[in-house]
Amino acid sequence: MQKKFVPVMITPFNLKAQIDHDMVEHLIDFYLEAGVKGFFANCLSSEMYSISEDERLALTEHVVRYVNGRAPVVATGSFGLTIKDKALFTQKIYDTGVDSVIMITGHFANVDEPDTVLLQRFEEMFSLTGNIPLGLYECPAPYKRVITPEILQTLLATNRLIYHKDTSCKVESVRAKLAVTAGSRLEFYDAHTPNAVASMQMGAAGMSSISGNFYPEILVWLCNHVNDESKQEEVQWIQSELQRVDPLIHVAYPLSAKYFLQLRGFPVRTISRAHALELTPEQKETLQQIYRDFKGWCERLQIREVVSAPLPSH
Repeated sequence: MQKKFVPVMITPFNLKAQIDHDMVEHLIDFYLEAGVKGFFANCLSSEMYSISEDERLALTEHVVRYVNGRAPVVATGSFGLTIKDKALFTQKIYDTGVDSVIMITGHFANVDEPDTVLLQRFEEMFSLTGNIPLGLYECPAPYKRVITPEILQTLLATNRLIYHKDTSCKVESVRAKLAVTAGSRLEFYDAHTPNAVASMQMGAAGMSSISGNFYPEILVWLCNHVNDESKQEEVQWIQSELQRVDPLIHVAYPLSAKYFLQLRGFPVRTISRAHALELTPEQKETLQQIYRDFKGWCERLQIREVVSAPLPSH
C-alpha cells in the first residue's frame, strides 16, 4: 500500500500577529505540489494553544475549503474544560468539513491519573459525539500521554477511531501498537522522523512529522520509496541524514520552520505566538547549513524542489 505523508500544518501570521489566510493557501499549494497525501490542521505546529476558539474554527474551515477534497483533512477537537465542552467543540470542528476529529490523549486524564480514568472519559466522549470519525494524537502538550497497545485495542473495539498520530518515539512501542491495529481501518502515523523507515516497513500508513514543514519533498520521497527494494541504499542514507538534523530543527520550532521556508523563497513571516523570541544568529546559521544539506539531498535523490510561486495580489 502507498505510504502517505501528512504534514502538521504551521500557521502563518501577518504583521499584526493575526492568521494570514492568503499565506495559508500559499502553503497548502506548496504542500500539495510536494506530494503530500493529507493535512493535519489545528495541531501543535499550528500553534493551536496560542489561538482562540474562533480562530481554530476559522483556520480549519479555511483549510478544508481551500483543499477542496484534494486530500483528507483532520484537525484537533478536544478543547474545553469538561468532556461535554470537548464534545461540543468536536462537533463544531467536524462541521467545518474535516474527515476526522483528533483527540489529544493528554486532554482526557491528568498526568497522575490512571488509564482507567482515561478510558472512562474516552467512553463518555464517544457517547456524546454520535458517529463522528475520531483519531488520537499523543501531543507533547499539555503533557505527552503515550497510550499503551492495550488501551489502543480497547478504543479500537468501539469502531470510532480511524487515525492515530504516535509520539512514543520508540520502535518497540510502535511495533506493539501496529500489531493491535493490523486489519482495522485505523491509519497509524508516526510523528518521529528518525523512526520513519522502521515504522513504515512495519506497517504504518505513513508519517506526520514536523520535518514536513521544512522539506516535505524529502518525506514524500521516503514514503514513496521506503519499500522499494531497488532504492534501499538511498532510503537508509536519507533516513540517517534526517535523523542527524532532526534535533536541530526542533530548536525554536515553529519559528525555525518559518525561517527555513524563507530561505526556500516562501514569504512566510517569522512571527509566532508560541515562540516569542527571535532566532539567534547561531540558530539561523544552523538552519542555513541544513538548507544547503537539503539542496544536496534533492540532487542525490533526483527530487525536484518545489519553488514558491508569486503571491496573488488582492
